[in-house]
Parts: sequence; C-alpha cells; structure tokens
Amino acid sequence: MESDLQESVKGVWDLIVGYVVSYGLQVLGALITLIVGVWIIKRLVKLAHKTLIKRETDPILIPTLVGVVKVGLYAVLLFAVVDQIGIETASFLAVFGAAGLAIGLALQGSLANFAGGILVLTLKPFKAGDYVEIDGTGGSVNGVSIMNTVLKTPDNKTIFLPNGKVAGANIVNFSMEENRRWDKVFGIGYGDDFEKAKAIILKIIESDSRFLKEPAPMVRVGNLGDSSVDITVRAWVETPEYWNVNWDMIEKVKKAFDAEGISIPFPQRDVHIFNEK
Repeated sequence: MESDLQESVKGVWDLIVGYVVSYGLQVLGALITLIVGVWIIKRLVKLAHKTLIKRETDPILIPTLVGVVKVGLYAVLLFAVVDQIGIETASFLAVFGAAGLAIGLALQGSLANFAGGILVLTLKPFKAGDYVEIDGTGGSVNGVSIMNTVLKTPDNKTIFLPNGKVAGANIVNFSMEENRRWDKVFGIGYGDDFEKAKAIILKIIESDSRFLKEPAPMVRVGNLGDSSVDITVRAWVETPEYWNVNWDMIEKVKKAFDAEGISIPFPQRDVHIFNEK
C-alpha cells in the first residue's frame, strides 16, 4: 500500500519535472522577452515623442501619433511573447480576430469616433488654437485625441465633440486664412444725408492702420429698410485683429454719427388717423 502511494507521488513529481523541463525554459524566455520588451518600448515611445517635437510636428497630432506608436509596439511584443511560449501564431491570430470582431460589434460608436479621429488628424481641417464652428458649436481648438475633439469657448467652457460627428460635420475655420473681411451694416434715418454718413465711415476706416489697403474697402447703401437706410461696409483686416477692429469700429461710428447729427433709428411705424365726418 505504501509502495503504491510512493509510486503515485513519484509519478506526479516526474510529470511536474517533465513539464518544467519541457516548458520552463519557454516560459522563462517569454518572461524575459516581456520585461526587456516593455523596457525597450518605453524608451522608443519617449524617443518618438522627442523626435516629433524636434521636427516641429503640429502639437495637436503628437499625443495621437505617440499613442499609435505605443499600441503598435505593444502588439508586436504580445505576438513575440506568445510565439516564445510556443503557442501557434496562426491559432492565436484567429482567436484574436474573433475577439476583435465581437468587441467591434459592441463598440460601433467608439470605432466610428476612432475612424473619425484618423480622418481629422489626416485631413487637418484645423490646428490647435484655431477658432472653428462645427455644426453650430463654436470655440478654439484645445486638442484632438483619437476619440474626441476638444473646444474651448470664449467664456471658458470646455466642449468634447465625438470625432465621428466632427468628421462628417460642416466645419467653418475662422483662423485658417491670414486675412478676414469685416462686414457690418449701419442704419441711418431716412432724413439723414447718406453720402455724408458714407464719407464718415470711410474716413474712419482710412485712418485706422489695421485695415488693409488692398482689397480696397467698400461703403455702399445696401438696403432700404422699414425704418432705416442701411449702409453696408466691407473692409479687410488681418485675422488676429478682427474682433478688436469690430468692437472699436462700432464705438467710433456711433460717436462720429452723434457728433455729426446723423441718427441711428430704432424700429418705428407711422400711424395716420383719419377723422370720418
């Protein structure tokens, strides 16, 4: 009885030793590959980050590009470790692919955002700091990740837009061009001299060095409204100066009109009363 137990224990021990001899070196090799691989990947990722900065890559692209490099290197390391253990790569790829398909079906929205992020980063409709309007949502571009575009509004709100939506949206970039046209309409009363009003506006524009000489500014009567004669003004400025010019011009024109006795009418209607006899 005791000899049978000893034989059983010896058989189990021999089996364990056999497995250790057969697979121990493979597992040890895989563990060493994993540790060394992680060490190398960390340094390669840092090197990629420094290289992108040195080459003056758009700051909006750097986090995403570094992330893609990191994921790719870890995928290579995973296959190397699996191969070191002795698992057939073809079988592992089949399992990995099936799992990927299941995850993809469950995360369709996230995959759409991922694909949208790739498109946004590739086509570059804007860069960090640009003021844009995306489907009616306006703000300065604060950053673009692989999943979201982050906008900062003028009143300091942060908006996260899914890249799937951004890639298919109408995007208006107010900062892309060097110059912008400043358009404004000033209404004056029907009893005022519109030629005089036009001359006042033109004089203010010509005295402001922020306006470009070419294309030449245009000041014309653009519409005869219900309560006012509308003077349309179009002049070009450098894009960074646009809003400063806008606020200053509104104040300057109002002061000049007041000084020259030109009225800026409010909506009104004439009511005629007839006495019937």
